[in-house]
Amino acid sequence: MKSLSSPNLNYYALFLLLCLSAFSVQVLALASSKELVLIQDAWVRPSSPGQDVGAAYMTFLSRQDVMLISIESDVTNSIEIHNMSMENGVMKMRMLETLALKAGKPYQLSPGGFHLMLFDLKKPLNAGEQVKFVLTFKKKNKAFFKQNVSAMVQAAY
Repeated sequence: MKSLSSPNLNYYALFLLLCLSAFSVQVLALASSKELVLIQDAWVRPSSPGQDVGAAYMTFLSRQDVMLISIESDVTNSIEIHNMSMENGVMKMRMLETLALKAGKPYQLSPGGFHLMLFDLKKPLNAGEQVKFVLTFKKKNKAFFKQNVSAMVQAAY
């Protein structure tokens, strides 16, 4: 009968412990979550050298009707909610002061539609770096989250 050597057993035990820890943290966060708005599929587009504007995308799912009134980030001093739409054959972008989220209805921010514009970037947005966001809602509720810069959609929160 072949037995596992002690170093291999230690690696397996450590791996299992890390997996269980990550799972329990996720479950604990979900079980204790009283978040007003869930943020899913968030991603931040990397910027090009010399570019001082960035974009972020995500899906909001609110537990009740709320109004998103401001967004802050550690990589910029100015974030605006924008919508792109085709008007008379011309793509136009307009800024929104607020964003109304309806309970239970996903609200998607995506390229070519609603999105977050990050103006006057403090530094380039490089793939793999983390960006912190703070969303403020009309009743002064706040949602905090971090997202890695990525050219592709990330897994849901």
